[in-house]
Amino acid sequence: MPDNAPRLGDKARAVMRLRHLSPRTEEAYLRWMVRFYDFHGQCSPSGLGGQEVTAFLSHLATAGHVSASTQNQALAALLFLYREVLDIRLPWLDEMVRAQRPLRLPVVLSRSEVRGVLAQMEGVPKLMVSLLYGSGLRLTEACRLRVKDIDFERRQLLIRDGKGGKDRQALLPVSLRDPLEEQLLAVQRQHQADLAVGGGWVELPDALARKYPDDACSWPWQWVFPATRTYRHTETNQRRRHHLHQTVLQEAVATAVRGAGLTKRASPHTFRHSFATHLLEDGYDIRTLQELLGHSDLSTTMIYTHVLDRGPAGVLSPMDRLFVREPAAPNYAGLPIA
Repeated sequence: MPDNAPRLGDKARAVMRLRHLSPRTEEAYLRWMVRFYDFHGQCSPSGLGGQEVTAFLSHLATAGHVSASTQNQALAALLFLYREVLDIRLPWLDEMVRAQRPLRLPVVLSRSEVRGVLAQMEGVPKLMVSLLYGSGLRLTEACRLRVKDIDFERRQLLIRDGKGGKDRQALLPVSLRDPLEEQLLAVQRQHQADLAVGGGWVELPDALARKYPDDACSWPWQWVFPATRTYRHTETNQRRRHHLHQTVLQEAVATAVRGAGLTKRASPHTFRHSFATHLLEDGYDIRTLQELLGHSDLSTTMIYTHVLDRGPAGVLSPMDRLFVREPAAPNYAGLPIA
């Protein structure tokens, strides 16, 4: 790569952090920028234009066979590169057409299937999946839940910095109060043991670590679902404990789904879909559901109206009536005419 390539990558990372993009978005955008750079023979992006961007996106669709959402993510990364990093305002940027995403209905489990999967689980993974289904949390939101975010009195969970950098309130199921309190007691004992050996530190968001350095080892900021191992933070030399990694729950759910004998392709996110669908089945309005899920656009929430039991499952097929004995017609022969 030329000398300016690493500097451009560093500049892109700095701009994304200035815009407060999530770490996952940051890494995804950087990967697409590198792939675009390599695709065009490591030419400087500042010398390329709309034709080169279109060629790259077409290659992804025809040779890479990527989905529409993946192609749109690549386009978003390149738009960010030109507009925000290179500060190039060209007409073709506004004329780029995004790939049309087909309507995909989410996988939803029935209530009996949810019970079956939970019956195959135990311990922390079972409690986390119960929160995904009982509170409608995303996987990352459950993993990043902190002690201070649980309000037992108001039966609420405060979801900080969710998707899109938004905060929201989620409901706390009454049935999960006791399991959550037991989990916090176990985590508190572990935290006290970490403090005794010079550990007990966690990562704090943004600049809070500089403003309130002691909060990083305080009880309210601890993870509700901490990792089993600690690590040494290189910059501060602190012995920290991260939250439980997402893959732990993903593997636990995959094992439980197989154990329950389900043929549906269920993942941790499936329980959030099931939460939304079952609330609609229970008669809750779509606006309430939008607030609980943290959707900015109501059209995103409306997808769950397509998977209600009032859809195809609520229609009786003519095949089911084909061999049903019809009631005999009344015989009016011989009756006197009024």
